[in-house]
Amino acid sequence: MERFADQPLGDRPHLAVFSSTKVGNFVVTTPLLRGLKEKYPEATLDFYGSDVTQDFEEHCPYIDFRFSLYSTRDDFLPTLTRTVEERVAVAGRYDLAVNCDGFAELNLVAVTAINPRFIAGGALAPGFRDRMPAGSAPEHRMLLEDDWDSPEFLARYAGTLSSNYIGEIFCRMAYVETDFFKLELPTLAPGFEVPDVLVHATTTRTAKMWPADHWIRLLEGCAERGLSTGLVGSAPSAQQTLYNAGDLEAQIVSNTDIIDLRGRTSLIRLAGALARSRALVTVDAGPLHVAAAVGCPTVAVFGNDAQGVGASPVRLWAPRAPHVHVTASPHSCTVCRDNRFRNADCLVAGHPCMAELTPDRVLDALDALLSGAAAGNTIS
Repeated sequence: MERFADQPLGDRPHLAVFSSTKVGNFVVTTPLLRGLKEKYPEATLDFYGSDVTQDFEEHCPYIDFRFSLYSTRDDFLPTLTRTVEERVAVAGRYDLAVNCDGFAELNLVAVTAINPRFIAGGALAPGFRDRMPAGSAPEHRMLLEDDWDSPEFLARYAGTLSSNYIGEIFCRMAYVETDFFKLELPTLAPGFEVPDVLVHATTTRTAKMWPADHWIRLLEGCAERGLSTGLVGSAPSAQQTLYNAGDLEAQIVSNTDIIDLRGRTSLIRLAGALARSRALVTVDAGPLHVAAAVGCPTVAVFGNDAQGVGASPVRLWAPRAPHVHVTASPHSCTVCRDNRFRNADCLVAGHPCMAELTPDRVLDALDALLSGAAAGNTIS
């Protein structure tokens, strides 16, 4: 087992890509999946993902086999062991494994346990006691950095990277050349009439959430423009436990005419709804990436200033697409960046980076997108 440095893999390599439970993580791996198949057209590509993104994985044209690494099944370990043995029997030893979540302990163990010839991304050394050394190439050294979102990181790797975007980083560490910014997802019709504007208001980090009264004013502005609106997301119970909804969504639903569509779609049907909607307004969360992939005009409500400093690692995660407008907050704050975005909640009284991002700013961006004018994108 060696660190991958673009060694030859043969005519029909057996590849494995390891992802995580988050929707956005899967979406931003699609350039890597496409690029691997472009580079190795006769490859067999196995994807180790999650129950959450299973329907996307099953319909992805670049994945030949998928397994839920993140699952609630009781027999997970014996099933994983048996599955790897079966896949090796079908397609041979894994030639290359790419780990797209080097911070997840389960990924580190699993990507090492399948014993590939070569590994790209985080892994453990044989014996499972220490991490596998990163290697000396820029594609290896960048895995050791902790400031992927910063301009300084991009400057250090200017000869290797053209952007801070996570989709490009995944591709570069696997020595894949493709359109790093082109996201792809399958869709299915949602089974209901799709409102003009869809809204997603929650996320796993409350530091990235917009105030309820701002959402209410935004929706009033949509009504004044004759636009129907719909609230998307998981079922309310899941929103409470997983996405810090609190009473935010209840306030939105009870104080506006928005149609409550939470829990009414699978992910692939959410993608279908977004493909049919005129626009999405969302905080920094999974539906942002889904919308970017299916071409939905999107206003991404980020609490980051015009230089990209703020509540989210915006340079790392924001989609690069002309139909996605990333807002710029007038308030500049380095606290989340200083905490490496590990703080779940805002650490500043009043949450000014989001509070000072007014509904009128978001409505202006929405108007520009709906009119066909470029609202602009703040990501360099």
